[in-house]
Amino acid sequence: MNVTAWAAAAVGLIACITDLKARRIPNALTLGAAAAALLFRGLTSGPEALAMAAAGWVIGVLIFLPLFLLRGIGGGDVKLLAALGAWVGPGLVVWVALWAAIAGGVLALALSVWRGYTRQAFTNVWGLLSYWRVMGVRPHPTLTLDAKSPAAPRLPYALPLTAGLGLALWLQ
Repeated sequence: MNVTAWAAAAVGLIACITDLKARRIPNALTLGAAAAALLFRGLTSGPEALAMAAAGWVIGVLIFLPLFLLRGIGGGDVKLLAALGAWVGPGLVVWVALWAAIAGGVLALALSVWRGYTRQAFTNVWGLLSYWRVMGVRPHPTLTLDAKSPAAPRLPYALPLTAGLGLALWLQ
């Protein structure tokens, strides 16, 4: 692994710790990591590498922005994927997001089984898809992060994002 991969892994691990403890990923981490990636890539590898880091950041934002607008993930998750994208570049950040989605699905299913929430989770997914079919793709009035249901388990998404990063780096 090179320096950028190690830096991205460190950012991911710190994000996991903060997301597990506080259920937040701080802006200082995500925006600071993105700025550090842009600065590092620009200073060590020149303008082309700086452009690739910027493209990785933009693609990271664009991948998760629709989910954020639908209130399905938090802003910290969007900024974390963008920061990871700044470190690993535009091609690899797509794989990070793909592997994170798979890891997130597996973790969400395991969490719902462990918490006895599986039936309700599938009912919610069906309700969300039905709502979108009728109303168009927009935030559901009760099935968003804003709806604070005490029974609904919450998945700190820094975990699957960091797992996705690890898989993407390992498989590259």
